Amino acid sequence: MRQPLLALALLAGLAACQKAGPPTAPAAGNEAAAPAASPADAAFADLSQRAVEGWMRLSPVSATQIGEHKYDGELDDLSAEGRSKGLEFSRGILAELDAMDVSKLSRENQVDAAILRNQLQYDIWGNETLQSWATDPQVYSGLAGSAIYGLMAREFAPLPERLKSATARMEKLPALLAQARANLDPARVPKIHAETVAKQNAGILGIVDTFIAPNLGQLDETDRQRAEAAIAGLKQAVAEHQEWLDKTLVPTAKGDFRIGAERYDQKLQFALLSSLSRAQIKQRAEAELVRVREEMYGIARQVLADRPGAPELPESPTPEQQQKAIEAALELAYAERPARDQVVPAAKAALAQATEFVRAHDLVTLPDAPVEIIEMPEFQRGVSVAYADSPGPLDKNLKTFYAVSPIPEDWSQEQVDSFLREYNSRMIHLLSIHEGTPGHYLEGWHSAKFPSMLRAVLRSGMFAEGWAVYTEKMMADAGYLDNDPLFRLVQLKFYLRTIANAILDQGVHVDGWTREQAMDLMVNRTFQQEREAAGKWVRAQLTSAQLPTYFVGVQEHLDTRKAVQAKLGADFDLKAYHDQVLSYGAPPVRFVRELMLDQPIE
Repeated sequence: MRQPLLALALLAGLAACQKAGPPTAPAAGNEAAAPAASPADAAFADLSQRAVEGWMRLSPVSATQIGEHKYDGELDDLSAEGRSKGLEFSRGILAELDAMDVSKLSRENQVDAAILRNQLQYDIWGNETLQSWATDPQVYSGLAGSAIYGLMAREFAPLPERLKSATARMEKLPALLAQARANLDPARVPKIHAETVAKQNAGILGIVDTFIAPNLGQLDETDRQRAEAAIAGLKQAVAEHQEWLDKTLVPTAKGDFRIGAERYDQKLQFALLSSLSRAQIKQRAEAELVRVREEMYGIARQVLADRPGAPELPESPTPEQQQKAIEAALELAYAERPARDQVVPAAKAALAQATEFVRAHDLVTLPDAPVEIIEMPEFQRGVSVAYADSPGPLDKNLKTFYAVSPIPEDWSQEQVDSFLREYNSRMIHLLSIHEGTPGHYLEGWHSAKFPSMLRAVLRSGMFAEGWAVYTEKMMADAGYLDNDPLFRLVQLKFYLRTIANAILDQGVHVDGWTREQAMDLMVNRTFQQEREAAGKWVRAQLTSAQLPTYFVGVQEHLDTRKAVQAKLGADFDLKAYHDQVLSYGAPPVRFVRELMLDQPIE
C-alpha cells in the first residue's frame, strides 16, 4: 500500500511512509513527462531532474528505496545543519519553479509542476511549522529501520556488496540516535509517541539479527570484522537510547497528539493535494456511512429471510433493528474462514481467482511482471495483515511482494477466532483484490510505464489507495464470486472501514474525540472487531492526514469515472477507461480528471 517516499516524508517532517512504489522501472533519463517540445519544457525537465537528484542526496535512505544506490553507505542528516541544508534546497528549487511561466509547459508538465510545487511547500512547512523532527520520535526509529531493511530485503546487488553498505550505515546509526535525543523536546512529544517508540526501539536489532548476522560469512575477514564491530557499536547505542527513552522521554513527554484544526487543514491539503476540503470530506463520509448501512441492511434482509432465529427485518427499521440485522448477516460471513495455518495459502488462491476473473471479464490490461505472495517478515507483523511491497522506480526487473501475515503460533484459540472473524474467507478475497489484482500490484505496473521520474518519485498515495478501494467495488459490481450477496456485504463492511478512517482522523485531531467516541464509530457504527478498532485508535493518535487517503482517493476515482461516463455516453468502455486512468503515472486523482476531460490544470 502505500505512499510517497521516506526521503520526502522526512524532509516534510512526517512520521512514516507507506510502501507502494511501482513494480517495474519507468524510462530513465528524460525527467519530463514527454520529450521536451519547447524551451519551457526543457527548462522544467532540467529543474525536475535536479529536484530528484537533490532529494536523493539529502536522504540516502530514500535514494535506496527509489533505486539509486550510489548513496547506499550514507545516512540522512537530521541535525540542525542537515535540516538547514534541506530547507535551503527546497526554497531554492521553489524559487526557480516560481520564476517559470508554467502556462507554457505541456499539460503533463503542468501536472508535474503542480506536484513539485506542492511537495516543496510541504517540505518547508513540515520543517518550519509541523516540526516532527522535534516532536515525533517515530521519525528516527522509522529512518533507522528503513536504513538497513531497504538494503537487505531486495537483491538489487550481490549480498556482500549490500552487507558492506549496511555496515557503513550501522556505523552511522549511533549518530542518528544521538540526533534524536538532541532534537526531540519532551514537552512537545506526545506520550503515545514516546511509549510506542520505546517499545519499538530494539526492532532495529531484530533486522540485523534476521538479515545481517546470519550472512556475515559472505564477507572476507576484514569486512566481517568491521561488520561485527559495527553491530556491537549499534547494540550499545540502541541500549543507551533505550535507557533515555525509558528514563527521560517517556516520563516527561507532555505534548498533545492532536495537531488542531489549522495545522490539520494545512497538512491535509499538502498530503492529499485533493479537490475536497475537510468539511466536504466529512460531509461525504457521514452521508456514505448512512447510505452504506442502508445497503447492508437490504442485503441482510435478503440473506436472513426465513432463517430460524433471524432478527426482525421490517422494511423501515429502527436504528436498533438495522444494527441487529446487519450483525446477524455478518455472522454468516464470519462462519466461513480458513484454518489458522491456511491464511497465506488462501490469499494465494484468492489472488489467482481474482486475476482470472479480471482476464475473463476483460476489465483492465493485466501485468506481465512477476508478483510473489510471501509470509510477512516477522519484524513487520502486528501493524497490518497484508501489504504490497514494490521496488523503487529505478530498480529494474525485481519482484513485487504481496506479503500476508500468518497467525502467530502463540495466539490462543480465542485470539485466533477473533482474528478470523475479521479476516474471513471473503475478506481474504478482498485483501487479494486490494493488494494484488486489480489493486496495488496491477496499478503499480501500469503507472510505472509513465516516463516522468519526478512523478514516479512523488506518486500519489491517495491515487494508489483510492484505486485499490475502487477495485473492491468494481469487482463486486462485475459479479465476482457469482454475485455472492455475502461477498458484497463484506465488501461494504470493508468500505465502512475506509469511511470511518476519514471521520476518525478529523474527530481525533480537530474535534477532540475521546477513545469512547472513536470506538463507538468503529465497533458499533462500522462493525469492526474490538482489537481492530483498538489498534486503529492508536494509529489515529500516532498519525494525521493519512487515514483519509483511502476515502478521499476512492471518492475522486468515482467522481472521475462518473464524469467521463457522462461525457462519452454510449461510447464509454470500462477497460479502456481503466487503462487510461492508470496510464498517467499515479498523480493526485484531480489531475487525472483534468487530463481526461481536457480541463485546465489547476
